[in-house]
Amino acid sequence: MAKGSKKWWYLPCFAVLIIYIFIVPRRIPVETVIKPLWVNSLESNYPVILPDFSAEENERLLPFTLGDRFGYIQNDGNFTINQTRFGYVSQSENSWAEYEALPSSIQVMNPENEILLTIENPKGYPLFLNNQIYIIGFDQSYITALSPDGEELWTYDFPAPITCVDGTESFLLAGTLDGTLILLNSRGAPVFTPFEPGGSRLSVILGCAISKDASHLAIISGIGEQRFLLLERSGDTYKVIYHEFLTSGFRRPTHIRFADNDTKVIFEREEGIGIYSIGSRNSIKIPLRGEIVAIDNSGEDGFLFAITSQGLSDKRFIAIRYPYLIVNEAPFKSNNAFFSRHGKQLYLGGDLLMASFKLEKN
Repeated sequence: MAKGSKKWWYLPCFAVLIIYIFIVPRRIPVETVIKPLWVNSLESNYPVILPDFSAEENERLLPFTLGDRFGYIQNDGNFTINQTRFGYVSQSENSWAEYEALPSSIQVMNPENEILLTIENPKGYPLFLNNQIYIIGFDQSYITALSPDGEELWTYDFPAPITCVDGTESFLLAGTLDGTLILLNSRGAPVFTPFEPGGSRLSVILGCAISKDASHLAIISGIGEQRFLLLERSGDTYKVIYHEFLTSGFRRPTHIRFADNDTKVIFEREEGIGIYSIGSRNSIKIPLRGEIVAIDNSGEDGFLFAITSQGLSDKRFIAIRYPYLIVNEAPFKSNNAFFSRHGKQLYLGGDLLMASFKLEKN
């Protein structure tokens, strides 16, 4: 009984801590505020609901990975899955799977923890993208697409190990270690001749992204003269409409994604974030301290959010107002960090705590 009382005691304390760190000084800018909604501990399933919160009619399940835990959380703060990770985990909004280094079978589950499919002798690892199920080969040299019942639809062999992948319901975009960009359609056939950006001492695609309508492709490529490139669909092919050198760059996978209803490309660059506006064809750099560990997945309503790390436990939650103004920074202590966004609702995690906030006009 005493143990249970202790757990209930520290949950309100966590709530007060979150409110103090993220809310008390947080007005961004004059007309917009971040309103706290709820806070929950990963060691329980009893969210502390803060004043004036009302759940949306359409419940949404958000996949999360935080340290050695993973699962799904509703927009009202309740977990449908919250468990310790013992192997590797692949997740999407609709499917997940936990598997070993060399799995003999893989169980594909839904966010309610029900079995959707069992894949026998997969010969690779599961990847879930936009309601599609793929298997990436053990040596990362091929991708196989599966039907909802596990039937192999097609397999594509790449010229080198895959280094990045993104997709829509109709297309799969992949970059490789030898610096090749390949776009496949729903039948597994290349949409255009594989593209090799070159221009660097070492050719490698470190990050790639595709817009929802597949009209634009964005990549970070090369080591020793690293570049950001944007390709635009032109008839039956794609053409480079913008490229920018990013100094020496990174030797690891980099963050890159389309944001703000596909009107912008957000990408990681040395000592900051790059924002390219497709309409104006303008690129800016926002200097940030530390390494980016999480970045906004929608970038809507004129704001972009990110979490950076200045050390093992020193994190910083950053709010950016377009086009380039940092309007707030909130430091916090956590070994691990998680961030996601759905519309105006923000989800933030650190170590054993998950919290949600809402952007509101004031």
